Amino acid sequence: MNDYVYLDYNATTPVDRRVVDAMIPYFNSLYANSGSSHLFGLTVKEAIEEAGEHIAELISANPKEIIYTSGATEAVNLALKGIKKSHGKNHIITLKTEHKAVLDTCHYLEEQGFPVTYLNTGKDGLLDLDELQNEISDKTLMVCIMYVNNETGVIQPIKQIAEITHKHDCLLFCDATQAVGKIEMNVKDLGIDVMAFSAHKFYGPKGIGALYISSAIKKRTDPQIHGGGQQFNLRSGTLNVPGIIGMGKAAEIALAEMERDAQNSNELRNRLENSLLKISGTSINGNQNSRIFNTTNICFSQVNAEQMILSLGNICVSSGSACNAATTRPSHVLKAMGMEDRDALSSLRFSLGKFTTPSDIDIAAHKIEKIILQLRNG
Repeated sequence: MNDYVYLDYNATTPVDRRVVDAMIPYFNSLYANSGSSHLFGLTVKEAIEEAGEHIAELISANPKEIIYTSGATEAVNLALKGIKKSHGKNHIITLKTEHKAVLDTCHYLEEQGFPVTYLNTGKDGLLDLDELQNEISDKTLMVCIMYVNNETGVIQPIKQIAEITHKHDCLLFCDATQAVGKIEMNVKDLGIDVMAFSAHKFYGPKGIGALYISSAIKKRTDPQIHGGGQQFNLRSGTLNVPGIIGMGKAAEIALAEMERDAQNSNELRNRLENSLLKISGTSINGNQNSRIFNTTNICFSQVNAEQMILSLGNICVSSGSACNAATTRPSHVLKAMGMEDRDALSSLRFSLGKFTTPSDIDIAAHKIEKIILQLRNG
């Protein structure tokens, strides 16, 4: 890791050493199945419950409202496919700037007969609340809006969206994968009914995520994985004990260190922007006031982003979502914000984390400026 300048924390984060230390015993010495009724199994179950307390506290929920999954993508699928149609309601409203986990699942649901409305955003990446209100009908089951966009960092006004949604007796599902563990979160206060998130975005292990389902609608959810009836029969299968322990520890650390990490990342993000925006033909994509502290998406005109990434070598940045990093098509997020192909293909996402240093920022900025001049000069 020390060989890389890593500015791609929205793709994934390194696992905090304290998280690794908490997980290790559950691979060998504390290996019992938490579903077993003997003392060994009950000991592990107790540890699972303690981890669940930390995870629930991170989002101000009840531990019984947390369903563990293999990650945010599975959580998204359980939320969108699992919520039962109610009183003829089957219409879903979402944004064109959502993660592919949401968009591809919505496309699948369309094939199953669910009408889906895909809303545009403004050039700043924010939803038009009036447009949302106009699109809701008596057939609308769910509004699905991402909290923090993974490519631009733009933060949607979730509380206002929830108020509109609930006024029309609809559910609000929120993909909060880029928000949980980074910013203060209270699902009750925000009015979120269902919410997906993943441990590896806040220094926990990969392969473990969760779906928050409000107690009020838990009975309205159909499982997508059947078997032993674990987790209130909503997600069968032996629990990923080391993963849950790791997620719980990561949640505990995030809650304790959130303010410090936010301030550090914000200062470094500003330092990076101040350096890069001195380069001619550069501009920030997305709203600069309503965005998360660790992310910036910058357009470098007349430069191909993929060429720049290859030229940067050990400096790790992204041209969009990690799920689409291998493609050369323009980002669907930037396109939905009204950007021309040429500008979208010239844009890079920088996402910082708690292990980013001022030296990382200065090295990256210097090398990027040098490469841009080279590429523009042919």
